[in-house]
Amino acid sequence: MPSLIQKYNVQGPRYTSYPTVPYWDMNSFSGKAWKQTLQKSFEESNDTEGISLYIHLPYCESMCTFCGCHKRISKKHEVEMPYIKSVLKEWHLYCDLFDSKPIIKELHLGGGTPTFFAPEHLKMLIDGIFRRAEKSDHHVFSFEGHPNNTSREHLQTLFDLGFRRVSFGVQDYSEKVQKAIHRVQPFENVKRVTEWSREIGYTSVGHDIIFGLPHQKIEDIRETIDKTNKLRPDRLAFYSYAHVPWLKGNGQRGFKDEDLPGAEEKRQQYELGKKLLTDVGYFEIGMDHFALKSDSLYKAFEAGTMHRNFMGYTDSKTQLMIGLGASSISDSWYSFAQNVKSIEEYQHLVDHNIIPIYRGHLLSEEDLVIRRHILNLMCTMGTSWEDERLQFKEVELVLEHLREMELDGLVNTNTNKLSVTETGRPFVRNVCMAFDLLMHRKAPEKRVFSMTI
Repeated sequence: MPSLIQKYNVQGPRYTSYPTVPYWDMNSFSGKAWKQTLQKSFEESNDTEGISLYIHLPYCESMCTFCGCHKRISKKHEVEMPYIKSVLKEWHLYCDLFDSKPIIKELHLGGGTPTFFAPEHLKMLIDGIFRRAEKSDHHVFSFEGHPNNTSREHLQTLFDLGFRRVSFGVQDYSEKVQKAIHRVQPFENVKRVTEWSREIGYTSVGHDIIFGLPHQKIEDIRETIDKTNKLRPDRLAFYSYAHVPWLKGNGQRGFKDEDLPGAEEKRQQYELGKKLLTDVGYFEIGMDHFALKSDSLYKAFEAGTMHRNFMGYTDSKTQLMIGLGASSISDSWYSFAQNVKSIEEYQHLVDHNIIPIYRGHLLSEEDLVIRRHILNLMCTMGTSWEDERLQFKEVELVLEHLREMELDGLVNTNTNKLSVTETGRPFVRNVCMAFDLLMHRKAPEKRVFSMTI
């Protein structure tokens, strides 16, 4: 394994989309084209499967130095209502494009810190969304909560609005690691919000933990997973820390590079974490994700219906996903569009009745085929091009890139299908890169991706 780590620890995307953002073609994209693909996708899918809605709530009271998300640090809570009004205005701009009410199947509040917002303001936001929309009979609503500031009132308010999934960012329980990443939260805080969630009736409680953090040791992984097991969250995201200090404003400069574990130690942390989790009944169901058999994400993985989008893994697939709020990304399946990142610019554009996108990509026929293969790999650990609709001209090039991975025991291939082996699962990003035709044609001009290990 150490030699495989050294060999395959390269820069690579996480493939929440294909094409990945650095390869979006801005020249052929326009606001008009985006609206056309949006309306097409809505007409094709709203009545049959509904749509997904992601709402980005970017405010945090303090900076966590492991975070690469778009956020605004503030302790001034008077920013809440103006921002919510802008999000609702943006939603109305979208609803005006449709001939019928959107049927929302999936809704997720992300951040930032959604629980920065007061419970009554979150209620106003959700109530405002459904003045122009309906809930699907099979809706799945979820949100991200900070263990330090999620109150029982937050949990009860959102539960009463239809939310049944919540995930809490834990990261690591070592005090030294927590101080390095500026995210100090005692185990008691996580225990309290986890128990409240279950008492109220949430059916899926998730925890996010990270390996490869500054000052993190093997013993820290063992302690964190031991404490995690005491709370038995229904699902777990066990992420590799993505060190991307070159991104403007991401805050990842609170420690030195030499404080980070090396690639081999990082992989040892992952292998230990995976073993400890599987030993106590968690199943690896996709890149970075584990779940108990009782959880809906595990059931979707077993049924082959799990999906992946800009929100990560989901058991609730929709063709159309609309992202609201500063920096949010939308996906009509035929195109991607991202909102402006500045909160002030976002609010200004929305106030002037302009859907606040600033970049995007229209997917070509080739893009759509490759996107399907990468989705298959990320969600089912395999793909096939037996169906002529999934065939593409450069299959021999892809197989050539996979040949060495097959010799290393990471994949099994034949002329028209591929499967990722148990050994290859930690390297699924590398397998996806073999299918990334745009990256083969032109390597990034500067560093834009984190390391795959």
